[in-house]
Amino acid sequence: MPGLLRKKAPLLGAFFIAWLFSPALQAFCPPPPAGLPQVRVERVVDGDTLRLQDGRSVRLIGINAPELARRGQPAQPHAQAARQYLAQLVAASGERLYLQAGRQARDRYGRSLAHLYDRQGGSLEAQLLAAGMGWQVVVAPNTAQAACLQRAERQARAQRLGVWRQPQWLQPAQLQRGGFALIAGRVQRVERNRGGLWLEMGELVVRIARPRAAEFAAIDWPALQGQRVEVRGWVVERRSVAAGRARWQLSLEHPLLLQPVR
Repeated sequence: MPGLLRKKAPLLGAFFIAWLFSPALQAFCPPPPAGLPQVRVERVVDGDTLRLQDGRSVRLIGINAPELARRGQPAQPHAQAARQYLAQLVAASGERLYLQAGRQARDRYGRSLAHLYDRQGGSLEAQLLAAGMGWQVVVAPNTAQAACLQRAERQARAQRLGVWRQPQWLQPAQLQRGGFALIAGRVQRVERNRGGLWLEMGELVVRIARPRAAEFAAIDWPALQGQRVEVRGWVVERRSVAAGRARWQLSLEHPLLLQPVR
């Protein structure tokens, strides 16, 4: 299996390898703690998922890469590039990585949730985000590296790399199906009740559940009303929708995922 990854190495050439190990890409997140287990990669599944030789599937914490073609849906823009880029990172590290399990160690699909580091101690998630190979996501309780991964994404946004070359923001009224989305819209109303905080944005309602509310304490909620904001996360269709209520819901787990639109 290592040979399969090495065959991909020439795809981006020597320039990629030199850029890959530049100090700028290593600096976003702190080095890994000592004593992490080393794992060997069998194959790269997509831009944010790996299969290890021991049989585990590992989902990288903190990044959501564009989706490859599946279930009759075409591949999203940059999906193949993200998979290829991750394969390059793995090949450059000799198919051996250091694994730091997340505070929540598995997702609902049984995949291991982890931060992965190359043999130089560089965060794979930070390198992917800095190259624009996906969007930052923050899902509690795996939030320890949220700030440094945001810095990595900001570099890609500033340089208009990858998914930020032509960002695909959706308006709430444009939502047609569930799944991950980057949304920009105007906050029409802010409501607080026993279920948490709710931002009404037309066809979308953004929920901050009560257990997460303390993390958003620094936000001036009344001042958000009437303002345009960017939110991101997994959108779901609400089961029952009363007349005049939003059809779609997005649960927000971290304040970094709520940003003003300037």
